[in-house]
Amino acid sequence: MAEFTRQRGKRQEDNGLGSVLDLLLANARLVLGVTGAAVLAIATLAVKRLIDRATSPRDEGDPKAEQKTLEESWPELALIKATPNPPPKQRREDLSEPLLSPARPPVQEPRVCPAPPETPRLESSPPRCLTLQEKLLSHYSNHLSVPEAQTSLVLQLARSICAQLQNFLRNKCPELPFGSLFLSGPLLDGLRALTADHVHLMLPVVLDTALWSLIPGEDTVVRNPQYWMIKRTDLEYFPRGCSPWDRFIVGRYFSSNVLNETLHKLLVASINWPAIGSLLGSVIHPVVASQELKLEVKHDQVELSITLFPVVEMEDKILLAAPPEGLVENLWLESFYRAEVSALKELDAGDSGVRQCCLCILNNICKTHPALHKLAGSPLTHVILHLSAASTDWAEEDLADRFQQVLEELVGYLERGVLPSYFNHKINLFCELSEEEIDEMGFMLYRAVSEPELLLTEK
Repeated sequence: MAEFTRQRGKRQEDNGLGSVLDLLLANARLVLGVTGAAVLAIATLAVKRLIDRATSPRDEGDPKAEQKTLEESWPELALIKATPNPPPKQRREDLSEPLLSPARPPVQEPRVCPAPPETPRLESSPPRCLTLQEKLLSHYSNHLSVPEAQTSLVLQLARSICAQLQNFLRNKCPELPFGSLFLSGPLLDGLRALTADHVHLMLPVVLDTALWSLIPGEDTVVRNPQYWMIKRTDLEYFPRGCSPWDRFIVGRYFSSNVLNETLHKLLVASINWPAIGSLLGSVIHPVVASQELKLEVKHDQVELSITLFPVVEMEDKILLAAPPEGLVENLWLESFYRAEVSALKELDAGDSGVRQCCLCILNNICKTHPALHKLAGSPLTHVILHLSAASTDWAEEDLADRFQQVLEELVGYLERGVLPSYFNHKINLFCELSEEEIDEMGFMLYRAVSEPELLLTEK
């Protein structure tokens, strides 16, 4: 009885499971189609058999029952794995479409060109700090170079004007024994010029040494060894008129001031500069208001300033008609320019030094600095010459050290208020500077000793 009840219950369960499966298969036929429903039925049947074997009691006396059950289950599992996957479930919209609708051509997706790989950005490295040596060499090459074409044009104009002025003086003043005019200045003497806009025109004054003699400046009323006086001698034997230069005598001395005034009148009133300028393709006019003998030249490509200096060479002295401001008008300034250039060239040639380079940099700094412009020229040259006597290392790699050393020497000379000339230690090249100017220069250079770059940037 119990066995029957168990078998009946089993049949009822089978009937209930079967009805459920039939319902699922019927609905699957609507949703999946015939093929999909068949595949689902096979898979469902295999699963049902596995469930039946698992739930039905096996015969305890049959030792092969468990083995049989496992052996039969493997093929059925293999059957499930071999069954192809059902097609994907159709959407409701797809079921409403006709079965024989023409196949749609595959829509080609637009081709997207791959973006080119980004070039890796190189991070800009921070600017490298230049050393003082590099800054000085850069300053020398970038700020102190004059184009050759400009230099050539300036010299051509200056020589043409020099020739015109020479012809005029010979025709206008044949009785005055002027020598041959010649040009001077950094453009011609081998030193690198800061700009090609200024030239010196030297006018030699030829004196008879039997009638003229030199008087040192310390023996005159000014007590300044930098200035000299030219005295007319033996007037009792050679009275006035024996020398063509006697017309410029003031109190038995050759007056540089009277000579300059005479030449100034000639330059302003007697020379036809418009005609000469038209021949040279430029405009030339003398500077009337200046105490110096100056000509301003304007060309399409350059502008030029020419300064005329009467010069006397006697007893190994070179004297310029450049008297100091004041009442004394018979003084002649001793010039060491020719000796300065020669000494610098000889020293640099002997050790391949950079004295001229250092001088050009300092000259450019001082000329463009409002507080230091009076140091440019001879004072700087003499400081370098003094330093060369004590320091022999002037190679290019020592430029920065020598530059700083020159600044230190300048500060020391300004503190004492005395800069002796390299060629005559009696001459103080700072004698015409006021205390205020010395203090201002000293303060500026004292700062520059610890920070030399200030001079290359601060103006």
